Amino acid sequence: MPGIAEPSFAAYQQQWGNNGGWGANMTVVDKVLPDMLSMVSPHWNQFAPMNPLWHGLLGFAIGVLGVISIIGNGMVLYIFSNTKGLKTPSNMLVMNLAFSDFLMMFTMAPPMVMNCYYETWVFGPLMCELYGALGSLFGCVSIWSMTNIAMDRYNVIVKGLSGEPLTSKGAMMKNLFVWAFSLGWTLAPFFGWGKYAPEGNMTACGTDYLSQDLVSRSYILFYALFCYFAPLATIIYSYFFIVQAVAAHEKNMREQAKKMNVASLRSAENQATSAECKLAKIAMVTISLWFMAWTPYLVINFTGIFAGPAITPLSTIWASLFAKANAVYNPIVYGISHPKYRAALQQKFPSLSCAPEQDDNVSQASSTTNSEEKSEKA
Repeated sequence: MPGIAEPSFAAYQQQWGNNGGWGANMTVVDKVLPDMLSMVSPHWNQFAPMNPLWHGLLGFAIGVLGVISIIGNGMVLYIFSNTKGLKTPSNMLVMNLAFSDFLMMFTMAPPMVMNCYYETWVFGPLMCELYGALGSLFGCVSIWSMTNIAMDRYNVIVKGLSGEPLTSKGAMMKNLFVWAFSLGWTLAPFFGWGKYAPEGNMTACGTDYLSQDLVSRSYILFYALFCYFAPLATIIYSYFFIVQAVAAHEKNMREQAKKMNVASLRSAENQATSAECKLAKIAMVTISLWFMAWTPYLVINFTGIFAGPAITPLSTIWASLFAKANAVYNPIVYGISHPKYRAALQQKFPSLSCAPEQDDNVSQASSTTNSEEKSEKA
């Protein structure tokens, strides 16, 4: 990159040899370009530069995760949009999730890899703000897409025939609302409510959680409320009643089988219900992985506004990496656990599928598709 010196290990080695400690006379801010200094919190001036090995590991990790995510989510989008049996309203919600994850890593992984090479942010203040905004946008879209999936499972499994079936138009409206809602939170810092700033490792940008003024603090708190705690509460509510309904259904089936003196009841209705429950479990695993990925970043944000001195540059590395790694989980979950997707993957890309020969699971998935298609027609 023009005007930017390549990273040098000699300077670090000299610091170590002359002062008896790693980067004793340097700070993590020393490599920041002049036009970025106004965005850097004074909090980071107290920390020595990170070992270049951390930058190398982070760049390698985010590069690998980016490739896996782009290929995996691209595959989900291709298969779901080109397989007739998967073109259902419910799967439109899944495609929205995959689209968001795809864009997250497509736009955020390459810049971070380059910044890790130079060991600082090299794209200027505007791109720093855009980078933070994109992370905020795609993260919020992902969690609310998962919330819509959970509410759809709740509608199908808990309400059953009494629930209003999801239509293609309804699914599209839900997806559009999620994007509009998330975009509102993303644009707020550009209009003075909150702001974006470099992370402690200086190779990525995100929400400013170190400013102690009321405006910055209130943005973090309200953003967490509407883009973390509210969807979390909705998902917990949905899955609590889903599990309750499934448990009650299984208990009734066992009692019926016992009365009829048979081992089990394998009616078409039971198969369809079991398939719906299988899809609910897949969604639940995906959502759990999302919260495991984004909770460290939430903790960093809350620590920043309530106990700023406790944050170190190294801690921001792992929080940022965990958050972006979420975009990798979803295609893996569907590749392993979604029978209909696995069957389509095996048919379209045999060399990429490690699934065994078709068994009852695929038949079970067919009943799910039929059930969803009936709901769409209704």
